[in-house]
Amino acid sequence: MMERAPTMNIHRAETVLSKTDPFKHAFRGIFAALPEGARGHVVAMIGELIGTMFFIFFAFAGGETGAAASNDPEKSVSTGTKNATPALFLYIAFSAGFSFIVFAWTFFRISGGLFNPVISLGMALIGAITWARCALLSAVQIAAAIAAAYMVKGLFSGELHVETVLGAGTSPAQGVIIEMLLTAQLAFAVFMMAAEKHQGTFLAPLGLGFSLFITELVGVFWTGGSVNPARSLAPCIVNRSFTSYHWIYWVGPIAGTCLAVILYKLVKALEYETAHGEEPEEEMLPRAYPRAGSSIVPLASVHSPDTASVTRASTNVETKKAPPAAEKKEEKSELPECTAD
Repeated sequence: MMERAPTMNIHRAETVLSKTDPFKHAFRGIFAALPEGARGHVVAMIGELIGTMFFIFFAFAGGETGAAASNDPEKSVSTGTKNATPALFLYIAFSAGFSFIVFAWTFFRISGGLFNPVISLGMALIGAITWARCALLSAVQIAAAIAAAYMVKGLFSGELHVETVLGAGTSPAQGVIIEMLLTAQLAFAVFMMAAEKHQGTFLAPLGLGFSLFITELVGVFWTGGSVNPARSLAPCIVNRSFTSYHWIYWVGPIAGTCLAVILYKLVKALEYETAHGEEPEEEMLPRAYPRAGSSIVPLASVHSPDTASVTRASTNVETKKAPPAAEKKEEKSELPECTAD
């Protein structure tokens, strides 16, 4: 078996700062008081709260900045545009896509970097997370998106103009189908890049960011490119204005996620790994170096008064290389051999 090498060599010796850090002791006390099963949920909720808020904030701020720069700044700063240009659509798509890459990569190992209630729903439907985790993350994601929308409105001049609306004569029926297909593409990408473990899993946030980028390139002009109910709900709450067809930004993404789940279940049932002669393994990431025997003695033995057992342990490792005939029963170590990863 091959195993991935450690990415960093961190010196874990305690420093004066780490010993007297009040936040460290406070957080440890809080988490120690939580039930064992609840700690994972709390960590995931905190990760999704911060990650979603940052992701939505920079996506909204990018759209507001692009719109404000498109208008004449000498008159007054306005984030509303009467005639949106392809350059503005590209700016919005880049803002959303690259914001997702950065923060999904940052929070990928903390909470999964989902940032979307319908993606949380899809992960629950394929069994990647529990239904309790799905409900908690969805609530946190909606709250984080609303907080991000309030932040953008309070920090930048002009009104908040990041709501999702139908454009170019698109009907609600067309909007539902467009949102369904766009979300299905994004959700299926999440399932195959993040939920499925493979050698490129660590690059999943990069691929998913580009997936969101192409989704926004197509969707912004026709439907606003929501694919995320929390993203559409937040500006409506901040502006206290809901369109009559707001429901399409819930029905379309949910239907698209269900479509992606069906497609994912299909390729899993067909054992897609065998199409190229692959065999599914529990651990797909290769080791950077082969597993080998080690002469490392446990630290507990080093500090124990029985130093003779430590000597016998090191002697046993050296004599293992000798022929079987040269081994003696009385030289067997009382300590098991350790392996270094």
